[in-house]
Amino acid sequence: MRIRVAEKGRTMKIMRVLSIAIATLFIAAPAASANSLIATNPMSGATVTVAPSAVSVTGQVDLIDSANLMEVTDPQGKRVDDGVLSIDGASAVIGLKTLQVAGVYTVTYSLFSENDIPLEGSFRFTFAAPNEISSPEPTPVESATPKAEVSNWGTNAFVIGMLVVALFVLVLLSLYARKIYKER
Repeated sequence: MRIRVAEKGRTMKIMRVLSIAIATLFIAAPAASANSLIATNPMSGATVTVAPSAVSVTGQVDLIDSANLMEVTDPQGKRVDDGVLSIDGASAVIGLKTLQVAGVYTVTYSLFSENDIPLEGSFRFTFAAPNEISSPEPTPVESATPKAEVSNWGTNAFVIGMLVVALFVLVLLSLYARKIYKER
């Protein structure tokens, strides 16, 4: 079997381009899977009349159990969280002391996921304190059925990119097979 130099050079060029494309996909994939904020409780900008017992922040990606920070400050800048931060999947929850001062409360967070890209930010909610503060009575709450997870756009882009690469490889292989078949 003879391989012409021009064909060998062209094949090497195609393989080089293909290698660079695949390497780019694998390098860009971790950056595309960055965590982003889905929900807060209380909602950002909300006005609450009943003092919440905890504040939660939910992202798209599961959080690691360590290195996370969250704090809640009252209108005077004093911390009102109890310092106990718990992680449940993609949610971080911190307990609160009894809120007694009406005003704007600020929640600041820095949460880490497996890819070490922190989800950082802050949000505010307003507490409209009633004239008389009473201890909240526990009420039974029905457990919510688990919801399907929201797809991350980075995952979608990665899958589409892999399909394009697979199609490209399929076309190249079919051209190569046709060439070999014709040479026989």
